Amino acid sequence: MPRTVFAALGTYVPDRVVTNEDLTKVMDTSDAWIQERTGIRERRWVREGTENSDLALEASRRALAKAGWEPKDVEAIVYASLSSDHMFPGDGCALNAKLGIPGVPALDVRNQCSGFLYGLAVADAWIRTGMYRRVLLVGSEIHSTGLDVSTRGRDVAVIFGDGAGAALLEATEEPGRGVLSCHLHADGRFVKDLSTDAPGSKYHPRVQPRMLEDGSIYPHMEGQKVFKHAIVRMPEVIREALAKNGLEAKDLKLLVPHQANLRISQMVQRALGLRDDQVFNNIQKYGNTTAASIPLALEEAIEARGVQRGDLVGLAAFGAGFTWASALVRW
Repeated sequence: MPRTVFAALGTYVPDRVVTNEDLTKVMDTSDAWIQERTGIRERRWVREGTENSDLALEASRRALAKAGWEPKDVEAIVYASLSSDHMFPGDGCALNAKLGIPGVPALDVRNQCSGFLYGLAVADAWIRTGMYRRVLLVGSEIHSTGLDVSTRGRDVAVIFGDGAGAALLEATEEPGRGVLSCHLHADGRFVKDLSTDAPGSKYHPRVQPRMLEDGSIYPHMEGQKVFKHAIVRMPEVIREALAKNGLEAKDLKLLVPHQANLRISQMVQRALGLRDDQVFNNIQKYGNTTAASIPLALEEAIEARGVQRGDLVGLAAFGAGFTWASALVRW
């Protein structure tokens, strides 16, 4: 049975840098307050008129160039995002059109912060079964246009950034390489603790003036509850992956956690007993980009930490739903 390898990674972030100091001009906050609670110093936000699929297109083009592939070499697209260009259809089809590959199937995944790993599990299953041999997996987000950038919304607005990451996945029969396993979980009892209520199909009409007034169109988060669950579930799901493959935390060359909060990543590192050089974070620069955060961090981490062929790389995420996931990859 073939395994799934990462043929190339490509990332893209908007050129507009928004610092913590910038946010102090529009809300009651401070650089020290934001850094103490999240570890974030700045984030990237799009300029008006930019589409989610525009970010994905640039990240995909960069990945294709690195791999030496043409768009026509892509056999399927898996697109993870919570912030698509339109209510429907999904952005996988928009990316299909922008890449000029009509006829190529496109699947959209809406698992928020766990989206990239849920998408990886789908792509890996396709490749292992022989359905496709080359899959483009994308995580792309535009949060900035959906945030309450005011004192009322500061607890959430300071956290999120925009960006995209693309992974070209390919079948290989080479021993000792590829995705070893993926592990997915969800607990819908906490669905309202990190969510955006409106607009939604339960409302008629789906968009109402009061939604702007009461803030129900903006993300809501029970921060302490999310934190407490994340620092338990992320180490747990990494241990699950290691146990499945007869490995231990000390065998990891690198762990790339979803970039939700630097304090969460630090707690996960501590729970697993990992050294600083085994864990990579870049939330300081980009904020939380949900489905894009793992590929954005992974591309930087591979070079920064000198990952070589055969090294063991772990990926883990936790987010809205609640959902959480992990994957182990022999690079």
